[in-house]
Amino acid sequence: MDKFAKGICKNKVIIMIVTCVLVVLSFIGMSLTKINYDILVYLPKDIETIKGQDILTDDFNMGAYSIAIAKDLSSKQILKLEDEIKQVDGVNEVVSLYDVLGTTVPVDMLPEEISSHLYEDDTDLLFITFAGSTSSEQTIDAVKNIREITSDKVLLGGMSSMVLDTMNLSESEIMIYIVIAVVLCIIVLELSLDSYLVPVLLLLNIGIAILFNLGSNIFLGEISYITKALVAVLQLGVTTDFSIFLYHSYEKKKKEYTNKEEAMADAIKETFTSVIGSSLTTIAGFLVLCTMILTLGKDLGIVMAKGVLLGVVTVLTVFPSLLLLLDKYIEKTKHKSLAINFSKLNNFIVKHHVAFFVIFLVLVIPCYLAYSKVDVYYKIDKSLPSTLESIKANEELKDKFNIVSPEILLVPSDMKSNDINDMVSEIKTIDGIDFVLSFDELKKLGISENMLSDDVVSVFKNDKYEMILVNSLYEVASDELNNQITDLNKIVDKYDKNIIVAGEGPLMKDLINISDTDFNNVNYSSIICILVILFFVLKSFSLPILLIAAIETAIFINMSFSYFGGVVLPFVAPIVLGTIQLGATIDYAILMTTNYLERRKTMAPKEAMVDTLNYCANSIFVSGLCFFAATFGVGVYSDLEMVGSLCTLISRGAIVSMIVVITIVPSILLIFDKLISKTTKRKEC
Repeated sequence: MDKFAKGICKNKVIIMIVTCVLVVLSFIGMSLTKINYDILVYLPKDIETIKGQDILTDDFNMGAYSIAIAKDLSSKQILKLEDEIKQVDGVNEVVSLYDVLGTTVPVDMLPEEISSHLYEDDTDLLFITFAGSTSSEQTIDAVKNIREITSDKVLLGGMSSMVLDTMNLSESEIMIYIVIAVVLCIIVLELSLDSYLVPVLLLLNIGIAILFNLGSNIFLGEISYITKALVAVLQLGVTTDFSIFLYHSYEKKKKEYTNKEEAMADAIKETFTSVIGSSLTTIAGFLVLCTMILTLGKDLGIVMAKGVLLGVVTVLTVFPSLLLLLDKYIEKTKHKSLAINFSKLNNFIVKHHVAFFVIFLVLVIPCYLAYSKVDVYYKIDKSLPSTLESIKANEELKDKFNIVSPEILLVPSDMKSNDINDMVSEIKTIDGIDFVLSFDELKKLGISENMLSDDVVSVFKNDKYEMILVNSLYEVASDELNNQITDLNKIVDKYDKNIIVAGEGPLMKDLINISDTDFNNVNYSSIICILVILFFVLKSFSLPILLIAAIETAIFINMSFSYFGGVVLPFVAPIVLGTIQLGATIDYAILMTTNYLERRKTMAPKEAMVDTLNYCANSIFVSGLCFFAATFGVGVYSDLEMVGSLCTLISRGAIVSMIVVITIVPSILLIFDKLISKTTKRKEC
């Protein structure tokens, strides 16, 4: 370790040269890393609904579809528009009612059951299919091009259009997230540290670690937009305390050594163990996300765990080099720290530790009950601003044409017509079903197959499957729709178990079921994983349980604000919040505990705790405040509720965890002091 620390100090210039080269490579890696904006892509590949999507892509050349709403256009203009859209690369087919009627037959000649869903008050619908998947580069480029060639009178709805809007909004906001986080963090650091330059160097170091992380994502091939949006602010918030600890240690060592490189080498050695130990719980917390069935967790978990690891590496290499190279400028920018004196509060906490423990016990049960009852939503478009084109289009489809939740039945082509007709009749009896459209139903309405062009027929029928369209009046991801889909599956299974119910509604139903499972698995896995790490770090049977109980209570308190405030959260937020807050803030409790155990060698419990609080409280306060600053502004600013809600929860969680560690953890340590002594492998206890 001694050689490593001295090597860092000796080769500081070389380290900075290598860092500059890696920064350039990181920018290249960032530009080559693909970003995915479709949450549904992260569903398991072996579930039936995903198999249905694969059939639509492979057998119907219909990986995705959109519905265009055209206003105040004549039939000839509609057909001309169709031809223009068909020329767009990635578009498979474009269908309107005029492909059946032509330009001479009045719309009124069509049965009301069909015309009311295709035409209303000089507004026509065009059904557009794409060869690629919903979020493929080919499909997204096609949607962009369609928007460019269509007039203002045309709105494009559907999942692919929503993905494009999400992409545009995310790309426009990400840099602002970083600016907000940096500005708020630097304010906190400028007030709490004793140099104007050090906060800049500290954030520069973290920025380099973030670039390394984002650049190295090229080896993953693709990351989600949620991961890209969160990685910078989370990495900033989580790793700031590592740098603060090293700087404080360096400043202390400079008073002991005449040579600054020797002081830094000793500071690195002193910092190494604590930084590595603290980072392990954070890394473990993020890696637990990889256990999620929804592989979005794996995406976020790997990137964030990698980010924390790279943060540790830069803290122990790049940051010392910066401090050494710019030491004289740091000295010139020194000022009196505005750190808060917690001594009176610390004495009060220790004096009334029993009362604080009672408060802890009183809060646990009601906050847990509130935590377990927080409402979440799964409808993806609910997390997007209503001003986006895709959202406007989807709302108009619902309000004007009653197209709320269309599903697709993929029926084997060898199924008998009589069975199909019987099945369709039975499906129509399900509550909330607006209409069911099959080729046999078209015949009943007076539209024979020979009236349709081959292109139109190929959209809905091939030698393997026939498509039957089912339109529901229930909202996607609602309990009503999920129950309806259950009833629909029961009926189709009765006629043929090979029939697949596909579409956004069934996909979201699977997402809900998987997310419920993930919520429990992730929480339990993170607790068990961190319990094991704490057992080895603290060499205690009781302390891991006590500390996790404290942080878990902080999580319950955090989530209870959402429950009592009537806030409905996007489904991702509660799943990942627990492991992020636990992994990122358990460090505060470890710092408090290890310092308390050290002082118990020579002091009585209360005396040891007062001294511990005097030593730790300000550091925990600054660290928590930095974590809060890095995420709070993003939560307030972001129009992407999936990102904004999670950042709001994390920022509030940082403050709640900070308060719990400063007030509740000391109470727990004092009350269970004898138990801790008996169950902890430390001679001093």
